[in-house]
Amino acid sequence: MTETHPPTLGPARRPVLRDGVLQADLCIIGAGSGGLSVAAGAVQMGASVVLIEKHRMGGDCLNTGCVPSKALLAAAHAADVVRHAGRFGVNGHEPAVDFTRVHAHVHGVIAAIAPHDSVERFEGLGVTVIRAAARFTGPREVEADGKRIRARRFVVATGSSAALPPVPGLAETPHLTNESVFDLTDLPEHLIVLGGGPIGIEMAQAFRRLGASVTVLERASILPKDEPEAVAILRAALLREGIALQEGAQVAATRRAGNGVEVQFADGTTLIGTHLLVAAGRRPNTAGLGLEAAGVEVTPRGITVDAGLRSSNRHVFAIGDVAGGPQFTHVAGYHAGIVIRNALFGLPAKTDYAALPWVTYADPELAHVGLTEADARAPGHEVSILSQPLSGNDRAQAERATEGLIKVVLGRRGRILGATIVAPRAGEMIGTWGLAIQQKLKIGAIASSLAPYPTMSEISKRAAGGFYTPALFGPRTRALVGLIQRFLP
Repeated sequence: MTETHPPTLGPARRPVLRDGVLQADLCIIGAGSGGLSVAAGAVQMGASVVLIEKHRMGGDCLNTGCVPSKALLAAAHAADVVRHAGRFGVNGHEPAVDFTRVHAHVHGVIAAIAPHDSVERFEGLGVTVIRAAARFTGPREVEADGKRIRARRFVVATGSSAALPPVPGLAETPHLTNESVFDLTDLPEHLIVLGGGPIGIEMAQAFRRLGASVTVLERASILPKDEPEAVAILRAALLREGIALQEGAQVAATRRAGNGVEVQFADGTTLIGTHLLVAAGRRPNTAGLGLEAAGVEVTPRGITVDAGLRSSNRHVFAIGDVAGGPQFTHVAGYHAGIVIRNALFGLPAKTDYAALPWVTYADPELAHVGLTEADARAPGHEVSILSQPLSGNDRAQAERATEGLIKVVLGRRGRILGATIVAPRAGEMIGTWGLAIQQKLKIGAIASSLAPYPTMSEISKRAAGGFYTPALFGPRTRALVGLIQRFLP
């Protein structure tokens, strides 16, 4: 999906065909989230733009990632509401899930958003769209669909694909990835999820709530990049729902087992399931791009770029997952803004991930921004921690959703370094802390803010206020108040 842009004020500049070569200011390879944002922004700022996409407009986010996964999670949430309505005095019962209709719901959401990312919309904006694979034939030229394209600047925005870990037999074992799991029209009887990162955890909970038995296999600990206290709360929630979590699982091999799959562990034990979902990392999409012909340095992590997202070829930029950095749709959108400033205006814009947020959209959601406590303490800096349980929040009590917390990491003099929230819609609340980090605010800015009551977002203000509690209610304050009261009329 792309950002919203203002309407074009006049006819856009178009690429020009000269001597059999299409000439443009900007050529973008990949029409996913980042590529579409660059294309829409650049053409409406007056640049001539060629956009090349070999597969589906909207890329992974629209078709096989953020959009369908959140649509599936919404269906799973609806089922869970019915299942546990009894805690509110409403007749709760085990829901009847029609998975064919769940599938239709997921793809209906994709279809509703697709026009925003369509060829028609972008050609209407003035972008020249070519539906084909692109390949560099030199430092300043690309070939696609038999056409030669020469541009002042190129942007590679080809994203990433699900990676298969080096497990013997996995490639030959029937398996699902994010590129195929949303095509299921029948609910799996027993889904085995290989990988305990955000994607694996989200899909595990979604399928469990829709009625499947689910086992998650993680070779280390689930969600290893998040605060351990936060992960512990989510882990307990998943276990209560009946998801089998096998952390520290050493998978030795996989194979087909009748109509299902079998996983063999290093200790010789086995696990049988009907379906296997692989959610164990991503690999950048760089194959077939001819990057060597363009003099673009690439590693298994992706295209090597500097802080301005420029590759070893100064005319070629890379954004999003293929640039080897954080793999989030919002990062691709952020990269798009950096590249537009660099490529169109020649400004020295650079990436800064100090306020990078991420969210695991489970229930409760786990949202984080900035540094974790471990990251903040690693350099040996002075660090203090503020924490509040969600159980102290009135809105959480009203909604019977009290399992959660907020944890804030502070540096010297109350400077905000990071924050984690575990709560329903935590992803909607973490932005306040991201803004605080980005603007280098101190904790007093949050403590003095006015939060509406009753909202779960009050937990942020309450946690911030805790920074001042020892001094505010300490003996010195009590003595000062007593003294002042003697002289007040």
